Amino acid sequence: MQQRKFLVTAAAGKTGVHTVRNLLDDGHAVRALVHRDDARSEALRKLGAEVVVGNLLDHDDAIRATDGVSGAYLCYPVRPGLIQATAYFADAARRAKLEVVVNMSQISAREDSKSHAARDHWISERVLEWSGVRTIHIRPTFFAEWLIAPWVRDTIVKEGKITLPFGNGRHAPISAPDQARVIAALLAKPAAHIGKIYPLYGATELSQPEIADIVSKVLGRKIVYSPTSMDEYAAQVEKYGLPAFTIQHFIEVAIDYQNGIFAGTNDVIEQITGKAPQSLEAFVTANRQVFDV
Repeated sequence: MQQRKFLVTAAAGKTGVHTVRNLLDDGHAVRALVHRDDARSEALRKLGAEVVVGNLLDHDDAIRATDGVSGAYLCYPVRPGLIQATAYFADAARRAKLEVVVNMSQISAREDSKSHAARDHWISERVLEWSGVRTIHIRPTFFAEWLIAPWVRDTIVKEGKITLPFGNGRHAPISAPDQARVIAALLAKPAAHIGKIYPLYGATELSQPEIADIVSKVLGRKIVYSPTSMDEYAAQVEKYGLPAFTIQHFIEVAIDYQNGIFAGTNDVIEQITGKAPQSLEAFVTANRQVFDV
């Protein structure tokens, strides 16, 4: 395999840190773009990455970050500014003549989404395509890491409940490390995948009661699914300091979840990486300490 240099944005985040590690393990050079210099960015340096501090909402930072790399992983958080950041990045990618950009989108991205963030992702996909940049979009369902988000974990630990207002919807939880394996593989060998949109799913589609049963089995105590109302959910996550933009997204994707937008399975991860995705039971077992009272 040809050894090249890749840019990983949001490199200290859930998928970013694992993508950095996978690329380095495969012998590639990595430039890790982070928002601030802290313990997480120092850990990336220790892995062997070149760490660059910058902001995707700064055009000059995007140009600087993409200079001299072969390809890039583009990831932006659930906050305002995605379309602007994507436009800046697309221009920088064109200047740098990148061979590929792997773009983190989301499974609910669509033109008529009621979530502002999801609709921004759909527009951002189009911006990359209009720019002519050689792009691959990935659209994951809910991360397995959702279970260890504080507003979910705390009700599991303190109340023995999963209180998400997801109704009878289903999804196949996908871990960040599994997504990172796909991202690294697409960056390294993009030719057959340029222009494609890949929905990404975990090993098994589950309902929320089935997820609660798996968590119960691993933790050795009863966890139940006890959904709240949308208003209660909004008030709950607001207590964790989440901004209005993020809360609006959470509410709308909860409705999408009820309507089956996050459901489904496929074999994309295994086809691209040669390895099946992690089961939810394995994920919870690996993160068992997060749920210790």
